[in-house]
Amino acid sequence: MGGGEDGLWRTSAKIGLASVAATVAETATFPIDIIKTRLQLRYGHSSTGASLRVAADIWNKGRMLGFYSGLSPAVLRHVLYTPVRIVSYEHLRISSSDADVSLFRKAFAGGVSGVVAQVLASPADLIKVRMQADGRLLTQGLQPRYAGIFDAFRKIAQSEGFSGLWRGVVPNAQRAFLVNMGELTCYDSAKHFIINQEICEDNIFAHTLSSVASGLCATALSCPADVVKTRMMNQAADKEVVSAYMNSFDCLIRTARSEGILALWKGFIPTWARLGPWQCVFWVSYEKFRQVSGLSSF
Repeated sequence: MGGGEDGLWRTSAKIGLASVAATVAETATFPIDIIKTRLQLRYGHSSTGASLRVAADIWNKGRMLGFYSGLSPAVLRHVLYTPVRIVSYEHLRISSSDADVSLFRKAFAGGVSGVVAQVLASPADLIKVRMQADGRLLTQGLQPRYAGIFDAFRKIAQSEGFSGLWRGVVPNAQRAFLVNMGELTCYDSAKHFIINQEICEDNIFAHTLSSVASGLCATALSCPADVVKTRMMNQAADKEVVSAYMNSFDCLIRTARSEGILALWKGFIPTWARLGPWQCVFWVSYEKFRQVSGLSSF
């Protein structure tokens, strides 16, 4: 097998393994994500126990299945999103040796790969947010807007135009830049630090420690953009509606003014509670899949 074919096989294998690992991580942590989304869509000041009340609401209306409303578009999103950002990052950060890769180059590679992947996956993310938000209609005795992925795709395209599928793409891309800059750079740097300092070998313990640091860093950087993204994606297309935001900056300012600056970190705990386990499940799985497949460590 030639070098070109070998490189293509390795890239294809990385894409496939990243998709599988992302599906495992998304399914395992999705209940936390739906709580976070519902919490971010609540207007007014958050209070202690808000996450528990949202969780109780979901359980009362849908039992366990209620926590998986919108799972299919979420998995679809990650099948598109995660492989692109992971593989792109590895190509963008490439150097003669890992030691030569500066922190700035890693951060840039992480941010850019995240933006590219998110623009591609934005329609699936939009549908996921809309379907998760539909659960609030059920609590009011109303019918959900969408019956499934294809129904949501069709209705959004018909009522808001094909470009409507990319509603919220700007705050979405901003969030993706911050998330991936924090996540990929932190995981990459933390893992190499742990190994180089001989804290442990390149094993599951190193991957777990690195993923914990990665999740915390990504959450702190991305939470404000995540709140803006969620609200922008869920709002109606009609700009005449009083509550509609004109753009992501308008959403940011109005949220901070009406609900306080801390509202931009609304959902921080469930976001971190999900990102932490998601990072751990994904990175441990992905690194193990690469090892079993004969690929080098990330």
